[in-house]
Amino acid sequence: MLDFSGEVDRSMASVKGAGPERLGTLVRLVGLRLEARGVLAPIGSVCEIVGQDGARVEAEVVGFSDKTLYLMPFTEPLGIGPGATVRVVPDSSLVSLGPDLLGRVIDGRGEPLDNLPKPRGVAKLSLTVGLPVNPMERGPINQILDVGVKAMNGLLTMGKGQRIGLVAGSGVGKSVLLGMLTRFTQADLVVIGLVGERGREVQAFIAETLGKEGLAKSVVVAAPANVSPVLRLKAANMTHLIAEYFRDQGKDVLMLCDSLTRVAHAQREIGLAVGEPPTAKGYPPSVFALLPNLIERAGVGRNGRGSITAIYTVLAEGDDGNDPIVDIARASLDGQVMLSRKLADAAHYPAIDLTGSISRLAQNLLNAEDLQTANRFRRLWSLYQQNVDLIQVGAYVKGTNPELDDAIRLRPLMENFLRQDWQMGFSEPQTRTDVRQLMMG
Repeated sequence: MLDFSGEVDRSMASVKGAGPERLGTLVRLVGLRLEARGVLAPIGSVCEIVGQDGARVEAEVVGFSDKTLYLMPFTEPLGIGPGATVRVVPDSSLVSLGPDLLGRVIDGRGEPLDNLPKPRGVAKLSLTVGLPVNPMERGPINQILDVGVKAMNGLLTMGKGQRIGLVAGSGVGKSVLLGMLTRFTQADLVVIGLVGERGREVQAFIAETLGKEGLAKSVVVAAPANVSPVLRLKAANMTHLIAEYFRDQGKDVLMLCDSLTRVAHAQREIGLAVGEPPTAKGYPPSVFALLPNLIERAGVGRNGRGSITAIYTVLAEGDDGNDPIVDIARASLDGQVMLSRKLADAAHYPAIDLTGSISRLAQNLLNAEDLQTANRFRRLWSLYQQNVDLIQVGAYVKGTNPELDDAIRLRPLMENFLRQDWQMGFSEPQTRTDVRQLMMG
């Protein structure tokens, strides 16, 4: 049983900016973890560490043991040594949110990355808590969301407030598809979290894939791979908090988080640094608690007011569909879109493979005729995939299976339908008409 003898109350007063400031001392550095004594602060608060020569480093409280705080620095702790002074930064968990965020690129702490003045906020909210919604107060998902991508509009229909995973290996057109969704989706605004990506890819995504038109109705939160894991995790939380803020204003928000796997990697680094035991594929238990909590923050708002439609990219490392992060995403989300390396190698873009892709809410959004038509398209596509070797070597005899005959006959039309230029969007009603006409031959 821990006994802080009243020190917690005084430390919390320091965090809120009230009462006397309490200073501690840095006593140890182990890997990524700094240890301090003499100061108490809650998990998630920020401390400033001042070295003997005046060097200053900020770090976040990620754990504690007895009266020792475990800190993880935001930058390399250069110039910091034993005996360095540690103090709690007041109001460190609060961030400013408001309409001025639109069109801006910020980091996980709300600081600008686009060389423009810091966005002005109209509300201060805690980055560590979020804005949870009672599940009994959530509105239903009963409105179709037009995303402008034929394969998704016609065959993997999404609803406003749905959470879906974009599962892919590296280099199969994931970022381009995200850019298409950003530009073509019929949403009030888009919140994009780029977590753990290469710095070059962050700039390329904003300048080339997103473009000025896409950025104008977006908020981009970026934390590239070279920054501290706590800043990457903050970026994921900031992305969700911004989306929640606009949802509670009654807006229909599209939230893109690229990627959920990199968020898990950041939490893995933090968890291992504070002494958590590694479990599946080296991930500590905190990872499997974090991801469902993040995912559940998306969805329809209270009594149907506003929505967050969330698309999380999930990296199938080595194209392994049984990766533990892929498994937990598949279990927690309302469907997944699988991207195929074989299709990408054949210059079939977007490389959406209907085999393994599903929208679990399509049956609630479509009428019986459209649902039956979409399911027949998917069935013929999968049937051809299952027999492709027999077909290509000429071993299949026409007339053996009438449904497979239809799959072979319609295959060129189906492939042409699923291909789409990244600069062209297609409306949901027109796509639905195209699917019906294609299935009628």
